[in-house]
Amino acid sequence: MIEIQPIHNPPNVEIEVPGSKSYTNRALLVAALAHGDSILTGALFSDDTYYMCDALRKLGVHIIEDSEQATFHVTGNGGNIPVQEAKLYVGNSGTTTRSIISYISLGHGEFVIDGDEPMRQGRPISDLLDALQQLGVSAHTQYENGYLPVIIKANGLEGGKTTLDTSKSSQFLTSLMLSAPYAKKDMDIEVVGHLKTPYIDITIAVMEAFGAQIINKDYQHFHIPGRQQYQPCSYHIEPDASSASYFFAAAAITGGCVTVKHLSTDSAQGDIQFVDVLEKMGCLVSVSDRGITVKGPDQLKSIDVDMKDISDTALTLAAIAPFADSKVCIRNIEHTRWQETDRIHAMVTELRKLGVSVDEHQDGLDITPSPITPAAIDTYSDHRVAMAFSLIGLKVPGIRINDPECVSKTFPNYFEVLQSLYSQF
Repeated sequence: MIEIQPIHNPPNVEIEVPGSKSYTNRALLVAALAHGDSILTGALFSDDTYYMCDALRKLGVHIIEDSEQATFHVTGNGGNIPVQEAKLYVGNSGTTTRSIISYISLGHGEFVIDGDEPMRQGRPISDLLDALQQLGVSAHTQYENGYLPVIIKANGLEGGKTTLDTSKSSQFLTSLMLSAPYAKKDMDIEVVGHLKTPYIDITIAVMEAFGAQIINKDYQHFHIPGRQQYQPCSYHIEPDASSASYFFAAAAITGGCVTVKHLSTDSAQGDIQFVDVLEKMGCLVSVSDRGITVKGPDQLKSIDVDMKDISDTALTLAAIAPFADSKVCIRNIEHTRWQETDRIHAMVTELRKLGVSVDEHQDGLDITPSPITPAAIDTYSDHRVAMAFSLIGLKVPGIRINDPECVSKTFPNYFEVLQSLYSQF
């Protein structure tokens, strides 16, 4: 447990956040598929990237890491998987789990993927497996319940046509796309259900940086030629916009000024749009060569916002909503019920524990500003719950975060960086 101390003076600081998880794990897998040596700089070192590296190593990929320099050196096998069996443990990493399943289908042999309890109980995989089965891949959950463990009897990826339901996760589509260039035939993916397109933009950006061709027809149909080869390269990973959201939100509720360095509004990361939400709530947002700066107002305004495409920041908004001038409505995030935890339920439960008036809906929640009652926040092993609710402690004494170590999933030194808000520059 850690207790967050209130900030008594508005911060005026510049900070750096780690590299993007989304970019890092995609780049690791694509570099593993390329033939030869790739250098990934600015990379994230966290639980999620550890599990991706561990899985790739067990599948015969050589990876040298330098956490001090935030660098991975990956020697790819050109689409070949030299081992014929492996048991992979992916923790609670959804990006690793989903992406590695399609990657394994390129091999020959029997492979098992397992993970932590949230992956075994609450993070679905069956829609991806259905799409792979349409392509002739033998991929099944061990207990026929739609969750890990998954058993894959791989015999190469033929390619062809498949239909994919992306309602529960865009990671299913990312998985198919990343490995599709190595299919024996062209792959055509028909998308049904709503899709978080910013994450697919990231997937396309990484694939194209390594030389792959993709035809995207309005995010409803993707045509990816088979028998391509990713080209090894040096690839720089930008800071994580989701991680930056907590520090922008800190400025919003303290009336301070926070700059996140090396981040641009031109980023393909959807969560960069969180600064637009803050701007509508009265914050001043500016962009320079140094990064993005948010200056908080005297009083946050209310907002009613569709957060489908930036749902990782919905928790950030929920945490600062009690300090707005009237009700804050967060909509269209039903898919977050199948992430690390049921995030809508977690937000509602923990806000009510703090005395905040909240109305829960199937696809979101309405938060009425209320006086805060100090309490210990349960994090549900969800890094974003821990980081978001820590923000309330910047304003109110007595906010304690249970299991703060869960932030290691994407931002291991989060609480150390949070401390920089207490200093001035």
